[in-house]
Amino acid sequence: MNFEKARFNMVEQQIRPWEVLDQNVLDLLMTVKREEFVPASARSLAFADVEIPIGCGQVMLKPVIEGKVLQALQLAKSDSVLEIGTGSGFFAALLAARAEWVRTLEIEPELVKFASDNLARNGVENVVVAQGDGMAGWAERAPYDVIVVSGGVSFVPQALLEQLKVGGRLFAFVGEAPVMKGRLITCEAEGRFRTEDIFETVVPMLRNAPRHDAFSF
Repeated sequence: MNFEKARFNMVEQQIRPWEVLDQNVLDLLMTVKREEFVPASARSLAFADVEIPIGCGQVMLKPVIEGKVLQALQLAKSDSVLEIGTGSGFFAALLAARAEWVRTLEIEPELVKFASDNLARNGVENVVVAQGDGMAGWAERAPYDVIVVSGGVSFVPQALLEQLKVGGRLFAFVGEAPVMKGRLITCEAEGRFRTEDIFETVVPMLRNAPRHDAFSF
């Protein structure tokens, strides 16, 4: 398989047509090697417009979804990032390439090892992977410039909102099938948040995600 041609086609035929036009994001998706983060048995699907199973009932999100999230976050090199749901480690690698450092929480021990091995093998040194339930965030290292919730939640837990810096951005997939929103929440001032729904999609719910809408802005 010609990985470079497949990567180019992924960007030009899947991601760009879905209104991901930020050249920095497109360049990033051309640079970080997605095929290095998929299970060996699924390498031929690394650039396909599909969710790729990675074990423990979890998946890698579609490339177009990853592109949309990166474009919405507008990462800066000085950003501190918290990711909830490490999965294969690929999205953490994308975040790390644009931010100062990334801390990422994964509830499944098998995926903690999978992601850690993938990141180490690809020389990504500014990511810390830890096992834990991310719904409470990682308060010891808060506040963060960016928080990414990489799976579905019915609502964004207050604990995560409280760990955002003023000016910080949180991205989450909010709702339940058949309709979920890719939602960007910006902390405008202490305790005040602005919400923007960027696109509609459906992604797998995070394990232990709270399932009732108990918070509103």
